[in-house]
Amino acid sequence: MPLNDQHFALIDLPPVPAEIIESYDRLPHDPYMGNLTRYKRFDQYRLSHVEGEGWQFELLPHRDYTTFTHFNPVAGGIRRTYEPLEVDFTGIIRAGIEALGLDDSEDWQINVHQNRTVATPEKPGQLTPEGVHHDGHEFVMISVFVRDTVEGGVTRLWNEGAEEPFWVGTVEPGQAVVLDDRAIAHDVTDVLPKDGKPGHRDILIVAFSRWKEKWYGDEHDAAALASGSAQGQM
Repeated sequence: MPLNDQHFALIDLPPVPAEIIESYDRLPHDPYMGNLTRYKRFDQYRLSHVEGEGWQFELLPHRDYTTFTHFNPVAGGIRRTYEPLEVDFTGIIRAGIEALGLDDSEDWQINVHQNRTVATPEKPGQLTPEGVHHDGHEFVMISVFVRDTVEGGVTRLWNEGAEEPFWVGTVEPGQAVVLDDRAIAHDVTDVLPKDGKPGHRDILIVAFSRWKEKWYGDEHDAAALASGSAQGQM
């Protein structure tokens, strides 16, 4: 299913294996983003399409994550050190590749972010402290696996310069939103505890860039770090 004329699509995911759901309980704390309400792992892959075999995933040597301050004024321009993924998300990612109709004449590079955000009566869970933003890639896939005892977490999609989002909706567990990151911006409202009880929201974010524009390696890191140092939320 291709993206619609508003440059996004809401898709259903294949069944999520129990080991993926359980792995969120073991995520290390993220000291850089989300006002201490986020837990995270991170990895990067190269995608290559092989005739008759489909998309092949090559796990790249693990590196720190860097991004530009232009895209993330909260934690851009610094090295963020995260532990690698423990479980295999490639089955979920393939659903996004199919929905995007990814160009198979080129290799792609993906950043894979496994995130849990917690919400308590004392502190809401910040999902996009950077505000309305582009991630800087060609496409983005945001999959939701669990919404446990939370409210909020509403996804909003924006046209450039607009004062109001053109689409507002809650991505439910078992769904993902895929979008053209260069055509539209996005943000997500904070998650709040439901009925005064602590809760959490478990997601997977996959960012797609063509290999020739990859967000990987010394050259990319040097450019991102040179974009200026931001202050992470500690």
